[in-house]
Amino acid sequence: MTATLPVSVESEIFYPSADGQPVAETYDHLYALLTTLEVLQQYLANSQATVLGNQFLYYAQGFPKLRVAPDVMVIFDVAPGGRDNYKIWEEGQVPTVIFEMTSFGTKGQDEIFKKTLYEQLGVKEYWLFDPKGEWVEQQLRGYRLRGEIYEPIQDGRSEPLQLRLVVEGRLIGFYREDTGEKLLIPNELLEALRQEVLARQQAEELVEQERQRAEQERQRAEQAELQIEQLKARLRSLNVDPDTIQ
Repeated sequence: MTATLPVSVESEIFYPSADGQPVAETYDHLYALLTTLEVLQQYLANSQATVLGNQFLYYAQGFPKLRVAPDVMVIFDVAPGGRDNYKIWEEGQVPTVIFEMTSFGTKGQDEIFKKTLYEQLGVKEYWLFDPKGEWVEQQLRGYRLRGEIYEPIQDGRSEPLQLRLVVEGRLIGFYREDTGEKLLIPNELLEALRQEVLARQQAEELVEQERQRAEQERQRAEQAELQIEQLKARLRSLNVDPDTIQ
């Protein structure tokens, strides 16, 4: 008789990582999602944290249909790196900050269902960004957890991220609170790198020009010294002591 090990009910449950639905409603929503994801990933690259984009967030063990896919979520005190999905009971941490790129078509879902869910889960901050300005006043709206209730964020700050958020066209601009420095999106990083390379080339050219000028001065000084020595030699050939000439 062969002994068999019991299989837990949990191991038989499948938690999908995709549902076949598009990542974002429009190009503007997709671009806002991707730039926010990339900026925050770079910002938190050396932290014990992960930033996920459009991955399923499972919040009830044993119930795979109880899930939501935040556009961008930041989770602290977990191993860095990507996941196919995120299960709160496995990781032991609830997302700290969540961003949703909202539209008029998703208004009810984002402002009612998700807001209530994130509030109940204990997500410290919830931000709604409306790239097209379809329904959110001034395009950006944030909520901060006070006790067990969300309160509107009035100062444009993300306390957990220590960043100031500013609407810049159809994107969110992120600025460090400690230095005021902007977190650059990929094309801005490319331009900054191009400017840095150009500045370095210009500096190198100036150094080379200065070296050439110094070399020319040295050569002129040597030529002048040679001419003086030649003159002295000529005077000596004429039996004239050069040192007696004032």
